[in-house]
Amino acid sequence: MMRCVRSTGSPCVYVPDVFKEADAERIAQFVARHPLATLIAVQDGLPHADHLPFLCLDQLAPGGTFIAHTSLANPTWKLAETRPDVLLVFSGAAAYVSPSLYPSKQQTHEVVPTYNYVSVHIRGRLSHSHDPATKLQYVERLTRAMEAVRAEPWTVSDAPAPYIEKMLKGLVALTLEVTSVTAKSKASQNRLLQDQYGVAEGLAEQPATQEAAALVATRLATLHPKRPDHERSGQ
Repeated sequence: MMRCVRSTGSPCVYVPDVFKEADAERIAQFVARHPLATLIAVQDGLPHADHLPFLCLDQLAPGGTFIAHTSLANPTWKLAETRPDVLLVFSGAAAYVSPSLYPSKQQTHEVVPTYNYVSVHIRGRLSHSHDPATKLQYVERLTRAMEAVRAEPWTVSDAPAPYIEKMLKGLVALTLEVTSVTAKSKASQNRLLQDQYGVAEGLAEQPATQEAAALVATRLATLHPKRPDHERSGQ
């Protein structure tokens, strides 16, 4: 089972103490649910970014391993030869938070909008492989992970072997060795308790912000298993 261990190196993102995510299991689960990462590097003095799904093979900690694959035509894989130190950013559970969701607005009106979200920043060293067996292994492992939620998962072996062999020729296998992990979970922790409940309830009303609502609600349920009566809606 993949586990997460936070590194102690310098962070690659601004994280106020109140938003630091220290729960290893939550970090690992979040990355597994949001595998599409933004890969960021510097090439020829200019920023380079790409979007690729990555899979963690073992522990999400320094020394851990992520795998991915990309098109041979995509210059990103060449970073492994020129600029192997890269940054992966996994993000999600994002939602705009209107001041109208804060019950305290009715008392002081001293509130402003903000955004809630989760991000996991992973630094590492990128390497690549053109080995057919490695490419097939990576495609199979990524496919199994992505198809796991389906009742009848598609497998690589479902496609004709000659077709898969042809497709693999156009791919490059990528491996990232993790050097640091920094996680940030902005879920209204800096607000009054009544405002946090207001955010959880307000975001839950919109289909597009269900995950962000659950983030706040789950945290509240953990810290406050029994909601104080004075924090209930309408009181």
